[in-house]
Amino acid sequence: MHVRHLQVVDFRSWELADLELEPGPAVLVGANGQGKTNLVEAIGYVATLSSHRVASDAPLVRHGAQRAIIRTAVVNDGRELTVELEVTPGKANRARVNRGPVPRTRDVLGILRTVLFAPEDLSLVRGDPGERRRFLDDLLVLRAPRYAGVRADYDKVLRQRNALLKSAATSRRARRADPDALSTLDVWDGHLATHGAQLLAARLDLVADIGPLVSAAYAGVAPESRPAQIAYRAGIANSLPEGYGTPDGERADIEVVADALLAELVVRREAELDRGVSLVGPHRDELDLILGEAPAKGYASHGESWSFALALRLGSYELLRSEGSEPVLVLDDVFAELDRRRRQRLAEVAVGAEQVLVTAAVEEDVPSELAGARYSVADGEVRRV
Repeated sequence: MHVRHLQVVDFRSWELADLELEPGPAVLVGANGQGKTNLVEAIGYVATLSSHRVASDAPLVRHGAQRAIIRTAVVNDGRELTVELEVTPGKANRARVNRGPVPRTRDVLGILRTVLFAPEDLSLVRGDPGERRRFLDDLLVLRAPRYAGVRADYDKVLRQRNALLKSAATSRRARRADPDALSTLDVWDGHLATHGAQLLAARLDLVADIGPLVSAAYAGVAPESRPAQIAYRAGIANSLPEGYGTPDGERADIEVVADALLAELVVRREAELDRGVSLVGPHRDELDLILGEAPAKGYASHGESWSFALALRLGSYELLRSEGSEPVLVLDDVFAELDRRRRQRLAEVAVGAEQVLVTAAVEEDVPSELAGARYSVADGEVRRV
């Protein structure tokens, strides 16, 4: 899989950028603030319908413009598909595939798969649990695009249930009984268990599959360090069969997970009514990153944190590559952050990719193994050199 063409209009700092690409390494070189990261961000947006830098779409639209447009041509096993995304803050985004509109924007997911490693990835190790949950869910969608719908359905149920709990908590504090609210809550418990079980079971299977790959990648980039491993910590773990989420364990059963969620919702009902918020479900779970016997967060050195973040991305790349068409590898301004050995290890993986896109402020930061197409990004222009 590779991106043959990228065009952006009113995206971030770019009024217009047009870029022809080819398989193999492509290095975009430019000083900070020239817009090279914006270009690979646009490619990542086509793959995931989200940015690795911001949580909302508004910053993606150039100041003064009403909308941004991203156009790509993606080649996969000899077949080319064009994707056009129109990003309009405050309105529903629109998408076209081969110039024809698609019913839902998320229907473009799966056409392009990318694995992106960027300085922001340090938050996977040092940030809050939401960063690691998003890592898992983004990878789920890359692995099987239908999970975008599962994720959206669960988020919708969670918002509705939280609104109901908040209302019920307010009534309780006012010493007003509301039997209708409690009856309705039973219905939303069922919805949360149904949709939450699909998401949770998929996460458990994902962690079981990617765990050994992450451990091996970490050993490759930091052989002198303690061994690394990842583990999924579910709030309902005590109600699940032993071994779920581990490489040697059985695949997660959605019905079993749903029953466990329902049972825990009964146990936590009073606490939820007191606090007015959902305390059970995959939105409360954690992906544990472990070095030796200690959690990486708070105990890993700066170098170990970078190595763990890199291992998570390299593990993702190896998993996706083993299950289908090879994803595009995007390395956004990371070589300057890595020492010589880590640069070398990353270059060894990247050089074997069908397509790898690299951004760098200084060309000397990019290992010689990634010799290939070079592009200069400066003064609102990108050109091949």
